[in-house]
Amino acid sequence: MAGDHHDPHGVLGARAVPGGVLVRALRPYARSVTVLAEGARTELHDDGDGFFSGVLPVKEVPVYRLRVAYDDNTIEVDDPYRFLPALGELDLHLIGEGRHEELWRALGSEPMVHQGVAGTRFTVWAPNARGVRVTGDFTYWDGTGTPMRSLGSSGVWELFLPGIGEGALYKFDICRPDGSHTVRADPMARRTEVPPATASIVTAKHHEWQDADWMAHRGDRPVHEAPFSVYEIHLASWRPGLTYRQLAEQLPSYVKDLGFTHVELMPVAEHPFGGSWGYQVTGFYAPTSRMGTPDDFRFLVDALHRAGIGVIMDWVPAHFPRDEWALAEFDGRPLYEHADPQRAAHPDWGTLEFDYGRTEVRNFLVANATYWCEEFHIDGLRVDAVASMLYLDYSREDGQWSPNEFGGRENLDAVAFLQEMNATVYRRNPGVVTIAEESTAWDGVTRPTDSGGLGFGLKWNMGWMHDSLVYVSKEPVHRKYHHNEMTFSMVYAYSENYVLPISHDEVVHGKRALVAKMPGDWWQQRADHRAYLGFMWAHPGKQLLFMGQEFAQGAEWSESHGPDWWLLDPAYDASGDHRGVRTLVGDLNAVYGAVPALWQRDTVPEGFSWVDGGAAEDNVFAFLRYDADGSPLLAISHFSPVVRHDYRLGVPETGMEGWVEVLNTDAERYGGSGVTNEEPLKAEAVPAHGRPASISLTLPPLATVWFRPA
Repeated sequence: MAGDHHDPHGVLGARAVPGGVLVRALRPYARSVTVLAEGARTELHDDGDGFFSGVLPVKEVPVYRLRVAYDDNTIEVDDPYRFLPALGELDLHLIGEGRHEELWRALGSEPMVHQGVAGTRFTVWAPNARGVRVTGDFTYWDGTGTPMRSLGSSGVWELFLPGIGEGALYKFDICRPDGSHTVRADPMARRTEVPPATASIVTAKHHEWQDADWMAHRGDRPVHEAPFSVYEIHLASWRPGLTYRQLAEQLPSYVKDLGFTHVELMPVAEHPFGGSWGYQVTGFYAPTSRMGTPDDFRFLVDALHRAGIGVIMDWVPAHFPRDEWALAEFDGRPLYEHADPQRAAHPDWGTLEFDYGRTEVRNFLVANATYWCEEFHIDGLRVDAVASMLYLDYSREDGQWSPNEFGGRENLDAVAFLQEMNATVYRRNPGVVTIAEESTAWDGVTRPTDSGGLGFGLKWNMGWMHDSLVYVSKEPVHRKYHHNEMTFSMVYAYSENYVLPISHDEVVHGKRALVAKMPGDWWQQRADHRAYLGFMWAHPGKQLLFMGQEFAQGAEWSESHGPDWWLLDPAYDASGDHRGVRTLVGDLNAVYGAVPALWQRDTVPEGFSWVDGGAAEDNVFAFLRYDADGSPLLAISHFSPVVRHDYRLGVPETGMEGWVEVLNTDAERYGGSGVTNEEPLKAEAVPAHGRPASISLTLPPLATVWFRPA
């Protein structure tokens, strides 16, 4: 009755005794309980406190049901305590070893047919609990009559409840080591109530995927040698109020029209506070219910795949919030978090860090990574806040952290976890890419694990982002003093496989929207914005652009109302300015996808060559990109608000037939002044920039221009 029994099946249910079969039931608030077996009907004795018992005059335990009478109704049910465990020994063995790569199939709630009866198996890992009970809407949130059994030393508790199916709300009532109780949502819940409600929901998948062709071919080309242009969105505010299925009607066509190869979804895992944008997760296995069911989310991913668009999701294994109904001190003691309070508390966000050294916790996270890839066909995981995981002294002062066993500041447990996660994801899911948001000089983030690296496929280039934004935020007259901010990235460009991110983090909290970072009047701001995007798309590395920046939204992003779509409304006088920028983004992606020089050799020095990286007085950056066959693309970014005529640049001999302008961010269709190079530029035998030939061109103001050999 206290809820701290580890083996209720040893007390309840049916067992042979001298003279027959003893049946004992715990049915709080019942007036009577009758056993119904083939050819027999026996009313049990009321022992008080909801216990009923009696001896059936039979030799063997029969298949039986219980007829339970209450004051207002009578029901017939199967007895949960007549069933064998619905979880196998292999599952328990793998959980104990921390190697259950499909953990979601073993823990949580699972509708099933067990011993010929339909119901739901409930399982939860709570090794410090004295007892655990299932509670839910089917028990009127009183778990007294539904205690779970402990399965040996695994720390796993299990109960099969016949007659319970999809849609049932539930939680776990846990008796802590001190005898007090806490009611918790299921850490493995695959569906949850809409916040602020916090119950878990029994669910099963029914979606029939239609993306077989996409899944079969997504890994045909290594991602670092493929076009990879990402549109980052916050699903809940891209078009506020839309469900997953409504998003599936609008988002794929919008992204496809713009030419992005992938979308990156800010965390879709369930989170209690919308203002966290999903980065404080309580339901690691549940897509947020704000926009629909897990199958609805599958429908959205499927629609994107059928439009030829890959899906990356932000994944947050660095920390979790302290909500008392979720993971914090889950079974009365630190469990998912580190036992050392200094190691457990995240200094920046008021959250808790995972204990990566505990096998079951590491298993929880590694399995979660594969879960999203396998159950939802996710094509990539962008791992948030990797730096905070890697360093024991991250945001901590002296005395607030302890060194590792070798006296260093590296979190060796987190390193091992990230290596295991990456190795497991890549082994199980061909074509999936993992991406690190990592802002330090940690060596080998994208080096394979068998070579001592962390094993990520790509890494966000935070240095490029910071330096280039510093440069373009300066008045053109001052940019020459910051020229190296734009060239320094090439010093380390091949140390990792990089993504160039202009993400949500750069357009919130007083940092201003991308176009608003630019100096000058509105025309100059837009011109700088366009020139910067042209520079970004030509620079070695993949691209990522946050929603709203594709049409030069001037206001910072807010999750409460999303992008300012009204800026594109033809009824708005300046809509053409914004539509022009959006047209440019579509053309950037179109040329990018069609020109292998811009992506095929992103990660090797042979794919890049400076023509002139030192033209600080002119605010000019000129470089060549090469594909695997050596075919070049010439990119020139000019960050001064003047036209430069007869500007001479050295070119390779492969372009002696002439160079054709394939993109110009100053074109009138983008809102520019229309200074272009319309005729092919004939290469002349005039040495320049260490090359035997050169071209003379016109540089538009505040613009990026791309040329290819005629």
